[in-house]
Amino acid sequence: MTHSVSPAKMVIFSVYVVNKAGGLIYQYDNYVPRAEVEKTFSYPLDLVLKHHDEKVIVSFGQRDGIKVGHALLSINGVDVIGKNTADGKDILEYLKDSSNYPVSIRFGRARLSSNEKLMLASMFHSLFAIGSQLSPEAGSSGIEMLETDVFKLHCFQTLTGIKFIVLADPRQSGIDALLRKIYEVYSDYALKNPFYSLEMPIRCELFDQNLKSALEVAEKAGNFGAGS
Repeated sequence: MTHSVSPAKMVIFSVYVVNKAGGLIYQYDNYVPRAEVEKTFSYPLDLVLKHHDEKVIVSFGQRDGIKVGHALLSINGVDVIGKNTADGKDILEYLKDSSNYPVSIRFGRARLSSNEKLMLASMFHSLFAIGSQLSPEAGSSGIEMLETDVFKLHCFQTLTGIKFIVLADPRQSGIDALLRKIYEVYSDYALKNPFYSLEMPIRCELFDQNLKSALEVAEKAGNFGAGS
């Protein structure tokens, strides 16, 4: 049984804010598409599983939509918590026991952990700098967009070195205006907050609310047009 969710409209997937040192100071997942596969297995399990970054993932064997790198999400309808079942049993040990079969297992792409997001933000910061250094002309802006077949990464860097990054559907227009709107929200609700320290993680309810509002406007319009 395969469950897949595809966006029926143009969407903005996520927003990252990176400080001038390359540290992730804000991240928001606006839309996370899920593609999951649930299958009943008999003993022995014909997939090779391993522990990786506090998760159990498929390391060998692809079949019926299950792919290498997919994480184990649930067993017999019960969600998995890290390397263990909800009642604390080690998943790999549980699946070695023939008496636990047949067993229904749900697989899917695991969400990025907080540490992975921090690492990726730092990597993009370095890539941005490399892009500027590789430029044949002085004063390059650095990387402003990266494109794949399923999303585009858009980046706007301020004069003070703060990077605002948006991951969006490739068809979504008006992202440049949206990035500047996010910068405006940052200026109004983070920088002007007397309790906020520059370069530090942003924890401000008004910033969250106004950011989400800006994303909703952009998605509904398909374009965050001038004057919005």
